[in-house]
Amino acid sequence: MMTDTIAAISTPAGEGGIAVIRISGPDSVGIADRIFSYKGKLSDEPTHTVHYGHITHPSTGERIEEVLVTVMLAPRSFTTEDVVEISCHGGIISVKKVLDLVLEQGIRLAEPGEFTKRAFLNGRIDLAQAEAVIDLIRAKSDRAFKIALKQVEGSLSKQVKQLRHRLVELMAHIEVNIDYPEHDVEELTNAYIRDKCSAAIDELEKLLVTAEQGKILREGIVTAIVGRPNVGKSSLLNALAQDNKAIVTDIPGTTRDVIEEYVNLNGIPLKLLDTAGLRETEDVVERIGVERSRTALTDADLIVLVLNWNEPLHEDEKRLIEDVRDRQTVVVLNKTDLPQRTDVSYIERRFPAERIVRMSVKEQEGIETLGRAIGELFFGGQLETNDMTYVSNVRHIHLLKRAKSALEEAYRAADERVPIDMIQIDIRSSWEHLGELVGDAVGESLIDQIFSQFCLGK
Repeated sequence: MMTDTIAAISTPAGEGGIAVIRISGPDSVGIADRIFSYKGKLSDEPTHTVHYGHITHPSTGERIEEVLVTVMLAPRSFTTEDVVEISCHGGIISVKKVLDLVLEQGIRLAEPGEFTKRAFLNGRIDLAQAEAVIDLIRAKSDRAFKIALKQVEGSLSKQVKQLRHRLVELMAHIEVNIDYPEHDVEELTNAYIRDKCSAAIDELEKLLVTAEQGKILREGIVTAIVGRPNVGKSSLLNALAQDNKAIVTDIPGTTRDVIEEYVNLNGIPLKLLDTAGLRETEDVVERIGVERSRTALTDADLIVLVLNWNEPLHEDEKRLIEDVRDRQTVVVLNKTDLPQRTDVSYIERRFPAERIVRMSVKEQEGIETLGRAIGELFFGGQLETNDMTYVSNVRHIHLLKRAKSALEEAYRAADERVPIDMIQIDIRSSWEHLGELVGDAVGESLIDQIFSQFCLGK
């Protein structure tokens, strides 16, 4: 438990229906009692109760705000400390006045992520669960939200802790075999060590299989919408975003820069980049936009190549097709509401049929087909979140890989009949990497770095 008391605004800045100011620490209830006026005293109230009254200046008696105050006593709170949450009107001035008065009572403003950090340090959650809180807040799709929620509830932590427990048992067997060879213990052979290491490696591989999909669901697929001017790139972005984010006209070269927008397509988060039409141009500004488009094309995880169903293929488009045919590409044949004039057979010889989508953005036809094509390309058409634990955090992936590598070293050493006390070094290394994942073996600087990524008040 921390010895000081902290406070911060826990709701987004700006105007809203309500705003919440959170106070956590040993003096939370006493400080709230000092500035909260109602029919009783918060220090006499049971935990998890809500009370109506006013925030009042303790010296002047001036009423500052009309509020609801929630009391959550230790250890039954998010931080496991005494917590008081003040719900006031969601205006900028009202929230500032209440927070200023709270801080005047001798407590300090919380650092970013400090409430969650206290929950970790006080043992309510482990480090993997704490990091999942960030993913829960930043989730850009229902699937990403479900994955983060499972990790907050401890699905990944449970698997990692069970695996660490089995590694401890293996190390204990080795220790007994080394220290008390005269005792009648289970014979510890190299084959036994290989079996245990192999089973642990299999578990780690199952988690790592989900890493690429989990990372995509967490961060989104960087998607470059490319093609010649006036084929419908901006119209496609607007249709996917369900908003007029990009200017659409019949004049070629309208888009002069890369426009970014996050969308959720069939549960898959996409970071869309609407690019300037790729063509040779004398316009200086448009030429800069074309260069930026080529950079976006290089950096993208997914390319959506938009072609005009109603026009023959241009030489620029044929070159572009050759450039992207070996990349993660989905071809959109747009304007299918008009007569066909493009050479579809040329395209079909270069891309699999499931990666060619016929679409009319104008008529809102083909968008779901595009979503299915992207899902097939990145997930093989299968994306389940209910029964699987997805690993999405880069730090977690790195530590799982290091743990697996250490066990593979132990397996090889056992296979080569290396002395078992040497093999134990690699097994312990794997156990320590997994401990770092859940926070059992982690330095203070890393903890500070992780929680600094949180927003203020979380």
